[in-house]
Amino acid sequence: MNAITALAACCTLGLFSSSLLADDASCKTVRLGAVGWTDVVATTAVATELLQGLGYETKQTQASQQIIFAGIQKGQVDAFLGYWKPIMDDNIKPFLEAGAVKVAPEPSLSDAVAVLAVPSYTADKGLRTLGDIAKFKDELDGKIYGIEAGSGANTAIQKMIDSNQFGLGGFKLVESSEAGMLAAVGRAVRNEKPVVFFGWKPHPMNLSMQVTYLTGTDDVFGPNDGAATVSTVTAPDYAARCPNANRLLTSLRFTSAQEAELMQPIMDRTAPEQVARDWIKANPQVVEAWLEGVTTLDGKPASPALIAGN
Repeated sequence: MNAITALAACCTLGLFSSSLLADDASCKTVRLGAVGWTDVVATTAVATELLQGLGYETKQTQASQQIIFAGIQKGQVDAFLGYWKPIMDDNIKPFLEAGAVKVAPEPSLSDAVAVLAVPSYTADKGLRTLGDIAKFKDELDGKIYGIEAGSGANTAIQKMIDSNQFGLGGFKLVESSEAGMLAAVGRAVRNEKPVVFFGWKPHPMNLSMQVTYLTGTDDVFGPNDGAATVSTVTAPDYAARCPNANRLLTSLRFTSAQEAELMQPIMDRTAPEQVARDWIKANPQVVEAWLEGVTTLDGKPASPALIAGN
C-alpha cells in the first residue's frame, strides 16, 4: 500500500464533489516551476505526488524566480508554489502589471519569515538590528551572505549597499546557492565567528542552530521585521483551462512546522518524492482537506482513484 492509497482509505467520499467538470486532456501534464529553495522543493514534491495520484503527469522546471515568471507568461509553465511575499514583490511586479501571472487568493503558508539573520551568539554581542551591522564590519570581513543571484533577497541587500543605507556602503554581498550560503554560515558557527546572512523560516536552519532575526528591517524586508507569506502563482487562464488541477494547487495549506518537517530529510539527502510520500501517509487528515472538491483527471471522485493507486 503506497502513501496515496493509505491516504485514500481515510477519505470520505462525501467530501468530493462530482459536479466539477473533468479537466481537458491538454491539462494532463502539469508544468511546475521550482526554485532551489528546500521549502519550495518540498511543497512541489507533495503537489507532484498528489497530482500523479489523480492521473496527471508532471514536469518540473528548476530555474530562478524571474525565469519561472517569464515561463508562465510565455505559456511554458503552469504554476509556481513559491512566491514569497514581500521578498519577491519586485521580481513579480512587472508580470502582475502585465496580467501575465495570477496569485492565488489565499497563501499556502501564512507564518513565514524572510530577513537578515545572525547566529544568536552574534546577537548576544550586540548585533540585533540592521543598524548594528556596520559596527561589526571588521569582524564580519565586510561580508553579508545572500542566496542565488537575481533573488529578491539579494536585490534588497544590494540596494542597501549601493545606497549606503545603515552604513553598509563598504560591504560585499556574497551570492550563492542556499546550500552554499548555509555551508559558509556553518563554518562561521563552528568557529563562533560573527556572520550575517539571509535567513528564513520555515527552514531546518532554525533547528540546527540558534538563529536571531534582525529587527529594524521594515523599510527593506517589509512590515513586521520580515513577516512573510508564500503563495501559489499560476497562468492567468489556468483556472479556466484546468479547473480541477488549479483547485488542488491553490488549496494546499502548510504551517512552518509542517514544512520544516518536510525539509529536514530532504536536506539530509532523502529523495523529495520519497519524503512527500511518507509525509502524505503520515498526515491523511491534512491532505484530505486539500482534496475537497477535487476529482481525478477524468472527473471521477478522487477517493476511488487514489485507492486504485493511479
